[in-house]
Amino acid sequence: MGNLTKKDLLVAAVGDVFRFEGVSMRYRLGPEVLHDISFALPAGSFHFLTGPSGAGKSSLMRLMYLAHRPYRGSIAMFGRDVSSLPRQELATFRRRIGVVFQDFRLLEHLTALENVALPLRISGAKEVQIRDQVAELLSWVGLGEQINAKPSTLSGGEQQRVAIARAVIARPQVLLADEPTGNVDGMIATRLMHLFEELNKIGTTIVVATHNEALLERFPHSRIRIENGVLVGPRDIFDTSAETVQS
Repeated sequence: MGNLTKKDLLVAAVGDVFRFEGVSMRYRLGPEVLHDISFALPAGSFHFLTGPSGAGKSSLMRLMYLAHRPYRGSIAMFGRDVSSLPRQELATFRRRIGVVFQDFRLLEHLTALENVALPLRISGAKEVQIRDQVAELLSWVGLGEQINAKPSTLSGGEQQRVAIARAVIARPQVLLADEPTGNVDGMIATRLMHLFEELNKIGTTIVVATHNEALLERFPHSRIRIENGVLVGPRDIFDTSAETVQS
């Protein structure tokens, strides 16, 4: 992955998974949708990302899972500046991130089991281990009877649970979940949140974008709030100056 700069090494030593410095974002030649974003998230933390519709939550998520480059500013991840990282190196970082998308992005020609197994197969896990682990997780999220079902035969809530199982099966270092409980009932939403908390206990950094006020009240984790493309709280994630040095 090349030699780390002095700044890279310092960020790694501090233990931040994400470090945004003066980041702005826009789509193509359109207006900026995020403005001067600066924050740091420590490894092993748990955060809710909140704000009104259109505030920029999904855009911020896109930057965090490396689907979009910043228009201005820099992003460090796992101690490495990824703002201008070559495309061939981005895959290495993406394998360390689990993502739950709003539109699920399941592969229609694969069964639920095969969709969830993809991260394990990519990482080289043995097939005998894959089936047992995937079947157990699908059963835990209430889909034990649908492991051989194709996405088109599942309801929206069931597809969402498959997508979540796929995102967490390989125990990623970071889990980014965009409205992960939007299509499930309260009981399943609570079960999924407990799953996220169990991952967090073993060291996974969690960021969950949600509008669900009941969920926010029941699970009192740190809230990152964004309004009109600007972060407005909490203050403790904003100070990135102490560990910043010139390369």
